[in-house]
Amino acid sequence: MKILVSLCLLGFMSLTTLIAGTEPIKDVKEPTTLCKLFQKKALTYKKTMRDDDYARATLASYKKRAAIFCAKGK
Repeated sequence: MKILVSLCLLGFMSLTTLIAGTEPIKDVKEPTTLCKLFQKKALTYKKTMRDDDYARATLASYKKRAAIFCAKGK
């Protein structure tokens, strides 16, 4: 019984992956929207962040993504 359920789930997952791979992405935000979003996230995070390496890495990631999307929006 467990094998049957596992095979059904595996088939469903492979089918959805196949379908999702051929469908165009419809909900893509504009680079300017993402630019503003990551700038706001970086500013908010900087105000409340902890003082450790992971927090600094997260802030650097937000700033990097903001720079990428802001450059695409120009």
